[in-house]
Amino acid sequence: MSQSTRHIGTHHRHMVSYPRSSGQSLYTLILVPLFTLAIVVFLVRIFAGHTVTTEHITFGFLLEALGVTFLRLTIAYVFALIFSFPLALLVTWSPSAERIFLPLFDIMQSVPVLAFFPVIIVFFIHWGLWSGAAVFILFITMLWNIVFSLVGGLRVIPQDIKAVGHIFGVRGFAYLRRILLPAVVPYLVTGSLLAFAQGWNIIIVAEVLHTYLPGATESSDLFGIGSVLVHASAAGQEQIFLAAIITLVIAIALLNFFVWQRLLQYAERFKFE
Repeated sequence: MSQSTRHIGTHHRHMVSYPRSSGQSLYTLILVPLFTLAIVVFLVRIFAGHTVTTEHITFGFLLEALGVTFLRLTIAYVFALIFSFPLALLVTWSPSAERIFLPLFDIMQSVPVLAFFPVIIVFFIHWGLWSGAAVFILFITMLWNIVFSLVGGLRVIPQDIKAVGHIFGVRGFAYLRRILLPAVVPYLVTGSLLAFAQGWNIIIVAEVLHTYLPGATESSDLFGIGSVLVHASAAGQEQIFLAAIITLVIAIALLNFFVWQRLLQYAERFKFE
């Protein structure tokens, strides 16, 4: 190995300290907590009572509604996470690809997603996929936050970091796992945090399907904390609305504290100095 090669490798180690298994650590710290929490709230949903009425909503009912909503958000996030990496790599593949796809993605992000909601609902309901309509809307809403965050992360990777991979013959999936993925961890966490925030905002209307279906009633809506909030507000049930808001705020605060804040601290290890 030449002296210049050893210098690049040494410089690479000083610039950023990657964990030995960064791909596995990222998978564990992002997906496992979310899926674990989704399973817990889903079990709560199974064992929660279903006999309450709109006039007497218990904490178990609100927890059940929150669990169903969180499950939809998690499914949408996982799909957004899967699709965002290929799209971000497509944009940064070459200067020509960036000139073509970056403005296209920017236009797609700028279009209000709810403008297409009626068409999406009709398509999914035709196949009996009621929850699929809400999940798809959440997926589109979350996707672009992660995509543009990853694009920003891929752009700022120093050339000498990339050169290390080429010098040592790291190619294909190994290059993605050992070079690109660790480098974009801070941007991925930030994009995921923004994506989930967007999801919480849009869920309030995504679960209220009767608004977009001609002649539909409230029975067409999806059960979840979003629909509970909308129905309570429309019916003037202030106590139920307040209880649902408090439940939602506490859940978001706990998620931020136990998941996102920990991930943000973990992502500091991957920043270039």
